[in-house]
Amino acid sequence: MKQLLLDIKPVPAPTLQNFVVGSNGELLQTLLNLIEGTQGQHSLTLWGEAGSGKSHLLHAVTSFVAEHGISAIYLDAPQAETINLLEHSLVALDNAQNLDETSQIALFNLFNRYREQGKTLIVAVPVAPAQLALRDDIKTRLAWGLVYQVLSLSDTEKAQALKRHARERGMNLPDDVVEYFLRHMKRDLPTLMTILDALDDWSLTAKKPVTVAMARQLVQVAN
Repeated sequence: MKQLLLDIKPVPAPTLQNFVVGSNGELLQTLLNLIEGTQGQHSLTLWGEAGSGKSHLLHAVTSFVAEHGISAIYLDAPQAETINLLEHSLVALDNAQNLDETSQIALFNLFNRYREQGKTLIVAVPVAPAQLALRDDIKTRLAWGLVYQVLSLSDTEKAQALKRHARERGMNLPDDVVEYFLRHMKRDLPTLMTILDALDDWSLTAKKPVTVAMARQLVQVAN
């Protein structure tokens, strides 16, 4: 049984389809318009707290564009040498707040080059551009195009998403188990759903209903 509990499947790869929208409907539509070339803008800055879904969206957009034969790349706070060599149609740059001085200059040049060439640049940071501890010219460039806050899901929205996922699996998920998930487990939704799948698999194998006690044991073993 312990081996079954430890055999938790990896978190699914981020896609636009498995992004739980919550209050981000306008943002998601804008993002789709941007990568389809119908937005009238070529740069987008996403900001929001950790776990809000910024990295999910950057990975998802990069994969979506690449699947359609367009050169795209995801980068997590790269160094200047990497930025200077970029020649893709779309660049998704995560955690730009961590760039050093030299890399910020490289990003400044990339903004200018991509704007001239009509290429797409999407940048993610934890706070609004004006609040970043970056060069003023970088903060100006980040505000050049579209700027959206990625709004975190509320506990109610997470609970609804978990119960919907359970229904799709034909799983009976009691409310007290959902509450236990939200209180005691890592709170990003992909991880919660992956653990929920493991709990369902265990329930089916053990031929027992899903309970808080079962969820508690899963957490203890997985940790």
